[in-house]
Amino acid sequence: MIGDVARRSGVSARMLRHYESLGLVRPTGRTSAGYREYSAEDIRRIFHIEILRSLGLSLRDVGRALDDPGFAPSDLVGDLVRRTRERIAAETELLARLRRIGAAEPAGWEDVLQIVALLQGLGSESASKRQRAVLSSAEDVPAEALAEAALSEADLNVAGALRWALAQSGDAALPLLADGLDSPAPEVRERAVRSIAEIPTGEATALLRDALASSDAVVRGHAALALGPRGVPDAIPALIEMVVEGTNDTDAADALSALAGDAASADRIAAGLADRLARGTSGPPARRRLAQALADIPGSTASRVLAELSRDEDRGVAVTAAYVLDLRDAR
Repeated sequence: MIGDVARRSGVSARMLRHYESLGLVRPTGRTSAGYREYSAEDIRRIFHIEILRSLGLSLRDVGRALDDPGFAPSDLVGDLVRRTRERIAAETELLARLRRIGAAEPAGWEDVLQIVALLQGLGSESASKRQRAVLSSAEDVPAEALAEAALSEADLNVAGALRWALAQSGDAALPLLADGLDSPAPEVRERAVRSIAEIPTGEATALLRDALASSDAVVRGHAALALGPRGVPDAIPALIEMVVEGTNDTDAADALSALAGDAASADRIAAGLADRLARGTSGPPARRRLAQALADIPGSTASRVLAELSRDEDRGVAVTAAYVLDLRDAR
């Protein structure tokens, strides 16, 4: 009887009737009273139908899989994998959007609608629309949404607007940006460190200090450039390396100059620059950059190194060092 089969299989009587109407299950017979009779084979087929449905197959595909001897499952399984991935991606995006809305603590549905509109603006294919969404209502956009957008934004103007907005958000976006520092994608790591560098808080400074140990030279460089003006002497070795390598060397020299306001840091900078020169591994262009970097570093060590460089075998280096010495004397 259909009720007994429903209890044994866990499939409702209504669904069993639906399977029968589609031809998926045909009871072996009927009793004298007109009730459906299901054989052991019928019940096993019902279990097979439920197993295949649990994989996401449509009832039509279930029928083909059970009745068509030439049916090959490989293509169908591949299609199911693709559709499942798409569904997971869509639901993951929906979950992220719901979390952002919740983080904004909307007071009513009007707030929800406004937040959704802003999030749609951030996801627009138009760079100008994304930028307008950031600049017009940055204070209403959840910090997590700003961080996610900043980590994926390739347009320079929009990226700059997002970093500005993140600077207003305080520490709220830092956990997601910190994850970005460990991304396998170098462009994401760079966006993460540049975004953190715009946030003027102690927690952001701590993250930047940790980033000095990154294996990514770009990350180390952006972290050092941000830490110099914040007075963090841990950035000195990375800044000196940037001067030697000629990577953002002007900015690195400015950051060293900012750090040199502290006497202990000034001595450390001068000693570090002198050490790089003493190694004899720097060519004339690097020595010129080192001489220029010493211009705003006070102290006798810096003056001594400049005096030595003013006698350098390379005329360009010597002239640069002599000029820097004259400037120092004039002060």
